[in-house]
Amino acid sequence: MNIRAQIATVFHLDKCIGCHTCSIACKNLWTDRKGAEYMWWNNVETKPGTGYPTRWEDQEQYRGGWERVGSQLRLKMGGRGGTLGKIFHNPSLPTMDDYYEPFTFKYDDLTNAPAGDDQPTARPVSMVSGKPMKIEAGPNWDDDLSGSTVYAANDPGVVQLSEEEQQQLFAIEKMVFFHLPRICNHCLNAGCVAACPSGAIYKRGEDGIVLVDQDKCRGWRMCVSGCPYKKTYYGWSTGKSEKCILCYPRQEAGEAPACFHSCVGRIRYLGVLLYDADRIEATAMQEDGELAAAQREMILDPFDPQVQREAARCGIAEEVLAAAQASPVYKFVKQWGIALPLHPEFRTLPMLFYVPPLLPVLSVESQGTQKLADDFFTTLERARLPIRYLAGLFAGGNEEEVKAVYRRLIAVRIQRRQQGVGDQSEAEAARAREIAGLSAEQVEAIYRMTALTSIKERIVIPPMLRDRAVEAGTDPEAYRQEMGFGRRQAPKRRW
Repeated sequence: MNIRAQIATVFHLDKCIGCHTCSIACKNLWTDRKGAEYMWWNNVETKPGTGYPTRWEDQEQYRGGWERVGSQLRLKMGGRGGTLGKIFHNPSLPTMDDYYEPFTFKYDDLTNAPAGDDQPTARPVSMVSGKPMKIEAGPNWDDDLSGSTVYAANDPGVVQLSEEEQQQLFAIEKMVFFHLPRICNHCLNAGCVAACPSGAIYKRGEDGIVLVDQDKCRGWRMCVSGCPYKKTYYGWSTGKSEKCILCYPRQEAGEAPACFHSCVGRIRYLGVLLYDADRIEATAMQEDGELAAAQREMILDPFDPQVQREAARCGIAEEVLAAAQASPVYKFVKQWGIALPLHPEFRTLPMLFYVPPLLPVLSVESQGTQKLADDFFTTLERARLPIRYLAGLFAGGNEEEVKAVYRRLIAVRIQRRQQGVGDQSEAEAARAREIAGLSAEQVEAIYRMTALTSIKERIVIPPMLRDRAVEAGTDPEAYRQEMGFGRRQAPKRRW
């Protein structure tokens, strides 16, 4: 085994209220400057919807991520020769219209307008041309507009549904939506890292955070094409690419990333995972519907004595191992199996997992008043939000993966109703746990983690051990695999 540590995250979508506080916290901290106007390292989308940039999930258009070619794994945008051929013309890049034209307002017109009969207004002006413009798009332009024939109807996941399922989604008074917060996934098999011709993007060996070396970046934007999630951005002012850094300076100081710290709904969980790097390619080569399970399988048990011995041999510090044992992400993804990766079929092995939203699924049947375990589980096929749509988002189209998650979430709900409201019998709660494959203790643990935990239990930051990382960087040949991609110099501060 070649064991490495990776900082991973979980977003619980049932708890997201779509307030965008996370987006504003990130914007104010990292991208509130010239050239970064359209960079939303954290954004919150409404699903079904077209997302940001527009239809980013459509890889037939953007050619991001990986594809299987025979027995090989290859970037969908092409090999190295094809990449170099697109340096001066890349038709797969998002255009400014796919993001939006940055704008501001002529606020001086409000404060300096002469006295008159009409109320002065602040007209919008383009931050590109400086001329007045009509605002037609923005980072959250389709916010809460599920059911619209412009946005939700053009969701790449919706257009794959049957006509009956689409009509079900858009029926008057039955429209449904949920919020999908997105940041960089800091993937194990990152497309942006592989696509960069200059080797400017790399994964930090000690924690797996994906970063862009601003000294090496030449602004060719192949990382924008290679990332299927479109979470790398080109800074028109600096001529460099930039992306979410998972607030690593804050983490090195023991603080949670800004978007995690400010999250009103407390939907975000952070912790370290151990995985076997030798299994990355084999995992990414699985069939679409098997990728979520294969990705879960490559995550290692930090309580296993053999894993502990191998981790020590691979240079994983005891402090990091202890953090992995306390990781909430390990519990959500591996122990409880209720968090799934977003679009695993892109084959980048994303390290951001989502607990699928339960409320839109259940609220169609009997006005949401199902009580018995069998009622819940038999109505999944007639769910208000089609299981097939959610399987396309979180399981490579494998509906059984999503149903298994819902069985566990429903078991938690039934047991809590039995304990808190008293309108369920213990026999019904036991029946729900049996169907879900959970014990009463596991159900209680899921409830406590999702509803009652403090920030110290939700966000377990491993010790960064920068001193040891610097020491390892002095001889990259000795730690060639563990140091990640592209590292040739010891990490250090520039100030």
